[in-house]
Amino acid sequence: MTNGGRKRKQLQRGPDAGDETAAAGAGGNNTKKKRSIAKILTSLVALEAEEHADRAGAADASRRELALLESNADARSQATAEYFAKVEGSFDSAAEADSAARSKRSRLSASAAAAAAVVAAGEESCSAATGTASASGGGSPSRAGAGGPGPHHQRRLWVKDRSRAWWDRCNSPDFPEAEFRRAFRMSRATFDTICDALGSAVAKEDTMLRAAIPVRQRVAVCVWRLATGEPLRLVSKRFGLGISTCHKLVLEVCAAIKSVLMPRFLQWPDADAAARAKAAFERTSGVPGVIGAMYTTHIPIIAPKISVAAYFNRRHTERNQKTSYSITLQGVVGPDGAFTDVCIGWPGSMPDDQVLEKSMLHQRAAAGMMHESWLVGGASYPLMDWVLVPYTHQNLTWTQHAFNEKVGDLRRVAVEAFVRLKSRWACLQKRTEVKLQDLPVVLGACCVLHNICEMRGEEVDQDIRCELVDDETTPENPVRSEAAKRARDNIAHNLLHRGLAGTTFF
Repeated sequence: MTNGGRKRKQLQRGPDAGDETAAAGAGGNNTKKKRSIAKILTSLVALEAEEHADRAGAADASRRELALLESNADARSQATAEYFAKVEGSFDSAAEADSAARSKRSRLSASAAAAAAVVAAGEESCSAATGTASASGGGSPSRAGAGGPGPHHQRRLWVKDRSRAWWDRCNSPDFPEAEFRRAFRMSRATFDTICDALGSAVAKEDTMLRAAIPVRQRVAVCVWRLATGEPLRLVSKRFGLGISTCHKLVLEVCAAIKSVLMPRFLQWPDADAAARAKAAFERTSGVPGVIGAMYTTHIPIIAPKISVAAYFNRRHTERNQKTSYSITLQGVVGPDGAFTDVCIGWPGSMPDDQVLEKSMLHQRAAAGMMHESWLVGGASYPLMDWVLVPYTHQNLTWTQHAFNEKVGDLRRVAVEAFVRLKSRWACLQKRTEVKLQDLPVVLGACCVLHNICEMRGEEVDQDIRCELVDDETTPENPVRSEAAKRARDNIAHNLLHRGLAGTTFF
């Protein structure tokens, strides 16, 4: 076919044949697109179903795990309850066994006591029968218990047997009075008075296992310990008691002395007693209005565990070339040598004027209770409206010298009282085993016992007198009242011009 024929044939087909061919191609493309979309949707549905399945599986696993945990918790709770029930039952069994054992011991102790009483009664009757048979010549009696078990002696439980021979000898009426006074720093009559006063406060009742320590022995342990300062192990051997028992007795008796005897024998003078004290001091010195003499001493102690620097005594350390620690004891003494006020326990590094400021005595004066009254002190105290001290500046006049001499005589009353205090109670001369918190009670008991001895005229032997060494400090402000300064000048002037000053200062 020629090219012309082919063209005519194409022209005869026309445009419709081409459109059909294009439509068929387009329909195939749409089908492919639909298939692709269907596959995508199918995949999405499958993924969603798989996700729902995974979630359901996780929820089932969680429910199974929670159920397992709950069952385990229930099992542990039940096991714990069973364990505590067993423990409670074992405690109840132990308590019942302990109660049964105590009851059994009580019955055994009562049986032993009854058996001992029966044996003692049998021995007494046997001894009486033996004496009767011997007196009547009826032959020798047979031994009790022959062929059987021997007599049952009551055993002392919890108590170690110790010798009390020394105390029994001291407690005997035949013990010499001079030796008793030398041992306890007081007469037997004074000792009996103290025992009678403390009887109700320190007495104890007997128990099933041991007899109570008598009141006289309790007081004797305390007084001997204060008087000699012996270590507790030596006091224990001397009185036949345990070391801890002796220490406990000392503290108990000292506490009883403070609560029972201190209000009676160590108290600030009332109006009548103050008037008598002023009159007595004026008769001996010519200084009017003096109610007491004041002094502060130091008591050596073992280095405390806390606030060591506060208790360090620099002056004693420098003088003795040995590290020293102390607490202070400030006291006011009346004309009879007995204490009327004490302040105990401030650290040894404090000077005397600071101890005075912190004492109840200073508060009493601030409240107006020292009106028209003087306390005489040394140069370590400041001059105040109620504290009279000597002149301390250079180039003194005759009047001032005379006044210092009279003030020294008054102050010596307090110094001698402290000498007798430390001489009687040697525990104040050495470092003690008493704890720092218990020491004020012990020192207060020493002051009360000193007053009792002074009031009853108990002398201090010369061979036990000690030397009182306390370094005086200088107050930062020695004159704290201009009115007191003028009053001191008037007193010094009157002493010289009334002929009461003496001539020893020339």
